[in-house]
Amino acid sequence: MQNEINIPIILDAVRKVGNVFLKDYKQNAIPQTMEELLKQLEDIDTICLTSLKDDLSAEFPNVLWHDGDEFDNNSQRSPDKTNEYWLCDAMDGAIQYVQHIAGWTINLVLVRQGKPFFSVIFDPLANEMFWAKDGHGAFMNDKPLQISNKTGLDMMLAVFEYGHHDKSTDKLSKKIGNTVAQLVQNFGIVRNYGPHGLQLAYVGAGRIDLFVQEDIDTHNWISGILIAKEAGAEILTTNGNPWKWGDESLLVAAKSTTEKYLKITK
Repeated sequence: MQNEINIPIILDAVRKVGNVFLKDYKQNAIPQTMEELLKQLEDIDTICLTSLKDDLSAEFPNVLWHDGDEFDNNSQRSPDKTNEYWLCDAMDGAIQYVQHIAGWTINLVLVRQGKPFFSVIFDPLANEMFWAKDGHGAFMNDKPLQISNKTGLDMMLAVFEYGHHDKSTDKLSKKIGNTVAQLVQNFGIVRNYGPHGLQLAYVGAGRIDLFVQEDIDTHNWISGILIAKEAGAEILTTNGNPWKWGDESLLVAAKSTTEKYLKITK
């Protein structure tokens, strides 16, 4: 396990594969059948993981790779027992990519001893690389990130998200609906943008004031959680408790904003 990591090598590897996808963006026909969709998604995974493994294996020969499968809820309830591993969301927002819509990124996290140690989110369309190392701050390209310091909810942009959890058996749909209603009634602007990690990075950058989600989505969150935290955001559950791996909700914002949100919802 390397205490010091070669950050430029990681960023270059992520940028390289992101730019491969940028070159091919909108070149494939939008899929019209489930078979076509699954084929394109499989190709995205293969291209991304092959490129990253090839470029990072020499520098990190002993670090294993794990798939950040957001469809497998059980695998998201706890980190892998491996002491150190890469967790890759080959493309966060892949549906947008195949639909020829902006809002897709390459996300990579180095998990160490059950916690995100280094994470990167690359948005090729904007040429913006968000990254953070545990205890060392968060950055966009080479500029430090700063969370929003707004005080009025009527000026704030709040986003809500939802994952692939089964919403038919546990009243989750009603909970999500109540959350959206609370946001619409109290915040100036409410959006649902798509790529979870990028939205959390935007909280760190001060572009989004609050992120909230009511179901488990650890693998989609984990890269952005470290970036937002290192930029100064609070990482909580919607009950107001400190978030830990496997929790089934997420609330991320400046401390003063989470306090206002929790007061509204309680």
